Amino acid sequence: MSEPTGAARRRGPFKVGDQVQLTDPKGRHYTFTLEAGKNFHTHKGSFPHDELIGAPEGSVVRTTGNVAYLALRPLLPDYVLSMPRGAAVVYPKDAGQILAFADIFPGARVVEAGVGSGSLSSFLLRAIGDQGMLHSYERREDFAEIAQANVERYFGGSHPAWQLTVGDLQDNLSDTDVDRVILDMLAPWECLEAVSKALVPGGILCCYVATTTQLARTVESIREIGCFNEPTAWETMIRNWHIEGLAVRPDHRMIGHTGFLLTARRLADGVEPPMRRRRPAKGAYGEDYAGPNADGGTGR
Repeated sequence: MSEPTGAARRRGPFKVGDQVQLTDPKGRHYTFTLEAGKNFHTHKGSFPHDELIGAPEGSVVRTTGNVAYLALRPLLPDYVLSMPRGAAVVYPKDAGQILAFADIFPGARVVEAGVGSGSLSSFLLRAIGDQGMLHSYERREDFAEIAQANVERYFGGSHPAWQLTVGDLQDNLSDTDVDRVILDMLAPWECLEAVSKALVPGGILCCYVATTTQLARTVESIREIGCFNEPTAWETMIRNWHIEGLAVRPDHRMIGHTGFLLTARRLADGVEPPMRRRRPAKGAYGEDYAGPNADGGTGR
């Protein structure tokens, strides 16, 4: 049985073509690709790539300035934060939430709109495996080219489960019996009709939006289209901790708001969503409310 795509690049001794992440004594990271006969240079000296080729992961190398660097392969979260960008990347904290709460499983048939720099595509491909299907749509050709290069660099070549289409999802979507749809775009509500026809009953729609106005319009549009259950929306934040002897405290910096996530599940054809029993907040649908598609984006 052959190894899954990219697996051989994640284990064993370092070899030519592998990406290496060096960590210096201050915790700073430096990433490069191993090439025979080359040298890695820093302001603290240099060392030959050949010292790492054939060495086990987790080795320590010293520069000509006698500074020690820990050598490991970069994890996918490290890779997506350092790869070349066209658009902003989906941060690892949000990609992890998408994989969990959109229930991405091996062999899943997934449609993604808004490829950006290929960050989420990489996470999705690794989760669905070679037997799955990821069809990504990106309206900007320059972003699509950057994303393709980043994904192929991570997996060491093209991924058999990936198809990339340049164009708008609502104009080009031809996939059927899709298990999951991930929309990372400015106006996900524009794609709801096309997405609802592609998703299987019980399939999950997951949207990633940046602002409260986008979030409000997306949720109200999902309710209005009438073929999804009640959407759930949230955001996540990460705060690291400093631990040094008795000095145990939160770091002064944190990864705060990056975007909102929401999920909803496709109902069976002909089924109306159950009536919501939770009362809206007083004034939420007052006389000034004009619906999700009114001018201004939020319907207010």
